[in-house]
Amino acid sequence: MSKSSSVYLCGSEDFSFVTQVENSNLPKWTESSIKKTQTIKKIVSGIGPHFLVWKKPNKLEFYQEDKEKRKYQLPKNETIKDIVSGCRTYLIVTESGKVWSLADKNSLNEVPLLDADQSTFEKIRPVTFFEEKKLFVNSVAMSSGSGYYLCNGDQFYASGSNARGRLGIGKSSGLENMPIFVQDKVTKIFAGIYTLNLFFTTSKPDLLYACGLNFYGELGVGSSGNQSKPTVVKNIKGSEILTVSSGYFHSILITKKGQTFSCGHRRFNGNGGQKTIFTLIPQLKEKKSVQLAIGRRRTLVLTDQNELYGWGFDKNQYPTDVSNNQNNQYPSKISLPGFYTKYLDSKDQIQIASGSKVSFLYLDFKNTLSEDLRILFETQNFCDCEIGTFGNQFPVNKVLIEFRTKLTIDQIQNKLFGEKSINKEQTLNFLKWIYSDEISDLEKLEQTFNLLELTFPPSVDNTLEKDIAQLYQDDDSKDFKILVKIDDKKENDKNKEGKYEEIPVHKFILLARSGLFRAMFDNVKEKDNINEVQDYTNKSIESLKILIKYFYTNSIEMTADQDPELIVDELSDAVEYYQLNAQCNFESELNKIKKQFDLN
Repeated sequence: MSKSSSVYLCGSEDFSFVTQVENSNLPKWTESSIKKTQTIKKIVSGIGPHFLVWKKPNKLEFYQEDKEKRKYQLPKNETIKDIVSGCRTYLIVTESGKVWSLADKNSLNEVPLLDADQSTFEKIRPVTFFEEKKLFVNSVAMSSGSGYYLCNGDQFYASGSNARGRLGIGKSSGLENMPIFVQDKVTKIFAGIYTLNLFFTTSKPDLLYACGLNFYGELGVGSSGNQSKPTVVKNIKGSEILTVSSGYFHSILITKKGQTFSCGHRRFNGNGGQKTIFTLIPQLKEKKSVQLAIGRRRTLVLTDQNELYGWGFDKNQYPTDVSNNQNNQYPSKISLPGFYTKYLDSKDQIQIASGSKVSFLYLDFKNTLSEDLRILFETQNFCDCEIGTFGNQFPVNKVLIEFRTKLTIDQIQNKLFGEKSINKEQTLNFLKWIYSDEISDLEKLEQTFNLLELTFPPSVDNTLEKDIAQLYQDDDSKDFKILVKIDDKKENDKNKEGKYEEIPVHKFILLARSGLFRAMFDNVKEKDNINEVQDYTNKSIESLKILIKYFYTNSIEMTADQDPELIVDELSDAVEYYQLNAQCNFESELNKIKKQFDLN
């Protein structure tokens, strides 16, 4: 498994400013340098080497070539609902029904601002038009140079460029600076970063409409030729649609049942033939698609089984390890970075996005156990032995490495650093798997497994999360004790017999998961000799046992004889007091107990 969350890119070298790759295209998924201190809600890219990262609930980070990262935050009473991008403009709609914009100074005509200054992505500005007109904005969409707004439930407005009639107002004209009413009874609006057209659905009648550029039949209306007036897409009902979007010459539609349809240019629509109506893509017929990301020509589709398919990619910009198939006209399966990604929930933990020159992949494993152990390995302050040879030595935690491999440290040392000693890079690759399931180099890890005579690839039952949960049951290897006072005997009395109860635990687990224990060990000179600590929190033995088990399992588990009210009360400050990872799920687990026993 990779890190607990990672952002990957592939595509143009223009975006190498957020990777370690210099002066090169990114032909495969390359991990970015974006810090994941908060869960990323969405990544949005415009046309050009820039993109916007939305972090919950209302924080934004803007990345641009040769510029320092810019941070923005909406007022505290505003919560972001969605963000979309056109050419060099980003529109943000909040839960309060307001719209905000972030724009390049050369693209301000795309945004309905009456008092716009000439700043370049300098600040987020409120779009006051809708508030002044007492319009509550439900959702927004953008094409290249045009903005679309669904207001007051079903009233559709549009602004910006109307070239090729893509505003849907029945004529092809130049520019509409202020939003103009298009029609009512609209339920959803769809567009795309590189598209010059628009799709929207209506409730009565239940229809899908399209307008704008239609040179290759990319509107799916059964013919080619631009459409300045919204035209019915006849073979698809509006209520059936999950999403629809366009590139420059093709459109892709996904239904709520997960079927994937396409139309437009034969080289980019995934069907390999010119299509003027939406046609089911044969290669995805047996798949259930759940996400869609389209650039100018490229398309990415993610299935409910975490399978990623792509086609239409430019030369040297393939995020895939398969050969080019007939100019990449048909969907090809794309390998995701990391080994265990197929076991994730794609609805919440995998996101795909596409800009004009780059594709994005965000993996959020929501596994702070993996992150905590990875940090423990990187700091190397609390290890109890070493593996390797001179110049290639790594401190490790003996219990963890032995439990994951089912080999002793001596056996590992002999097999990996005997006659055929592995190098530093291969050692690091192996240890990353031990501590976080991260696989930097699949081929090198297989070589290491072969040397250790271990089965490769590791089974789904041999993941870090499952191994640590099993380790909780292994009392023989526990090397530390938490002593919990169970009577009123004075704390400085050294005679603990009958007055303290012991909670056995693995020392490295405490160090990985709790800042409080790390600080305690860090302040002791002979920390390696410490094998017990007294607990002075005055919490019950039941609460502390539940907390320790959580360290291993990421879940709060109670028995029938335990008092839920006492547990919730005593552990309500555990995240702060024990200095747990800020992204851990402890509080959400505690909330489940509250809900189960009606303790709110």
